Amino acid sequence: MDHKARVAVKVWGDMACFSRPEFKVERVSYPVMTPSAARGILEAIFWRPEFRYQIRAIGVLKPGKTISILRNELAERQGNAPIFIEDQRQQRASLVLRDVAYLIHADMVLRPHATDPIYKYVDQFRRRVERGQYHHAPYLGTREFPAFFSPDNGETPPDLNLDVGPMLFDIAFIPSSQRPEMEFHRHGPGGACRVTGYAQPLFFDARVEHGWLHVPPQKYDDLYRMEGDDAAGTGQGSRPFSG
Repeated sequence: MDHKARVAVKVWGDMACFSRPEFKVERVSYPVMTPSAARGILEAIFWRPEFRYQIRAIGVLKPGKTISILRNELAERQGNAPIFIEDQRQQRASLVLRDVAYLIHADMVLRPHATDPIYKYVDQFRRRVERGQYHHAPYLGTREFPAFFSPDNGETPPDLNLDVGPMLFDIAFIPSSQRPEMEFHRHGPGGACRVTGYAQPLFFDARVEHGWLHVPPQKYDDLYRMEGDDAAGTGQGSRPFSG
């Protein structure tokens, strides 16, 4: 049984911000979409615990223009306790992209506990894209900037070449009883589990060549190795998820 299959989608929007993590206060966007942002859009359209998306390439149909805007943001991360917004509001400058469009090519890869064939999920994904359906509203980097999507109709990106430099690939959520810094969910044969551990960003040297940003496949090997057991919910600190 095949364990992976290719999916593709076109996405676009009026605004986008793929935040560079090295800027701590002001938001500054990468010049192109990151693999983690592309994965987030695909998961917003269709997601099941039986598979993962591996981004293979991002086509830059419209790179957009960089503009500066002011936005209201919270001064601190919001927790469970209610806050008084007038005490927490801060106005921050952001360098964002305006009028962008991309092609996302990715592999849908079955997890070890999956029992149904991969083409079942691929067909569901394609139907949702054709109908404009989604699980939650996809966005371009931040929730304020919605993403529109449609099937890939064979468009060819312009001949753009750009050295981006170090770019965020994705975040590894690593189970660890020695570093219980956060809680996150894992899905496996026994269902969802709540896991304690920490988050570790991964980067790669990004370059757009002839309109395409290609993602190194070995980065997914690094991601799965760090998360352990293909993130199947068997890492340290797991316990059944009850709500």
